[in-house]
Amino acid sequence: MKIIMFGTKTAERPYAKEWAEMTGNEVKLVSENLTPETLDMVKGFDGVSIQETSLLGDADFYRQLAELGIKQISTRTAGYDMLDLKACQANGITVTNVAVYSPRAIAEMGLTQAMYLLRRIGEYESREKQGDFRWNPELISNEIYNLTVGVIGLGNIGGATAQLYKALGARVLAYDPNKNVEYAPFVEFTDMSTIIRTADIITLHTPLLPSTKNMLAAPQFASMKKGAIVINMARGGLINTADLLDALKSKHLGGAGLDTLADEFSFFNQEVPFDQTPADYQELAKMPNVLVTPHVAFFTKTSIRNMVHISLDDVVKVVNGEHSRNEVRI
Repeated sequence: MKIIMFGTKTAERPYAKEWAEMTGNEVKLVSENLTPETLDMVKGFDGVSIQETSLLGDADFYRQLAELGIKQISTRTAGYDMLDLKACQANGITVTNVAVYSPRAIAEMGLTQAMYLLRRIGEYESREKQGDFRWNPELISNEIYNLTVGVIGLGNIGGATAQLYKALGARVLAYDPNKNVEYAPFVEFTDMSTIIRTADIITLHTPLLPSTKNMLAAPQFASMKKGAIVINMARGGLINTADLLDALKSKHLGGAGLDTLADEFSFFNQEVPFDQTPADYQELAKMPNVLVTPHVAFFTKTSIRNMVHISLDDVVKVVNGEHSRNEVRI
């Protein structure tokens, strides 16, 4: 079988080659993303694997894919909001994702950012650069076991996050429309408004859907406890960035840890001069109580290998007419 792997990152290449040698399939690795401009590259291939977060194309794009004989798209990500699922369905294209590649990788990054912000490390560093090494009472911090953590979205990553915080002694609240009883020993199930009002740390682990877009905006920030910390390891569109900036500038929020931004597509995983990055990022990057990482929470050796292998396994299954447990349904 011939598979083309779009958006191939350097770190993925050895694992793709390893998989090809193990399975005897041919995999062409290209750095370009699958777009209307690169659509012709799929000619002669049986299957497609992608790794991107920006929209692929309009309905006609999927029609052309189907005309080229493509029956599936396998994304090497948990998120699939870059795909038009209705257009895929209309053109007989099956979509698979990698929902579970290493939940701990994302959970550990979120916890790392939360602890950095909780202990005010960025603020201390900022003052030290100005020659101020005093024990300023404004920067006194708390310990995690004294705090309430709110996990919004209790899937695999949210569940792993809850376990880490629980192990550190925190009280963990959780909200998910689909109550996952597997994580009941680690959380207290509640509603989202209770989390917004009572949690000291609020961490997001939900997909980006019409119902979740801007789920944290001005009304939610205003309802949070003064000094609360917000962590987003999921999708940038879950947070209204302008409202987040206002809440940070007013000092109502204590900090924010962001591995994703709504406008990240134009500069994440690229080399871009700082003054050419989006204005909201420039403001966030200058704040000592904010951490922004370029969507790298997943970026561990374990995650990358699993994402590549699972995605390519699914290409073979779908092309051969088999069912994949990773199939995304509307």
